[in-house]
Amino acid sequence: MSTFDDRESAFENKFAHDAEMTFRAEARRNKLLGLWAAGLMGREGAEADAYAKEVVKADFEEAGSEDVVRKVAGDLGDKSSPDEIRAKLDELMIVAKGQLLDEAK
Repeated sequence: MSTFDDRESAFENKFAHDAEMTFRAEARRNKLLGLWAAGLMGREGAEADAYAKEVVKADFEEAGSEDVVRKVAGDLGDKSSPDEIRAKLDELMIVAKGQLLDEAK
């Protein structure tokens, strides 16, 4: 293999790893958002976990996070606005990435 092939392979591997980590971080963020929203709705334990899974599944409807925002905003009603949910998503992405980094250690 040439140096160029080695570099190409390394780049492809890094791209695949970064894509996987982004997917995992977004899924973790959505789960955390679901648990947060479940708490606002008074759900606990298995019921909160089940709701968090619904939120994670909602992210597969379309690209981006607006599908998650719509689901959670619709479920929360007047308990939170879409803008507050978007801000919570940003906050929880930092938490999710930190959790994944801690797990990798």
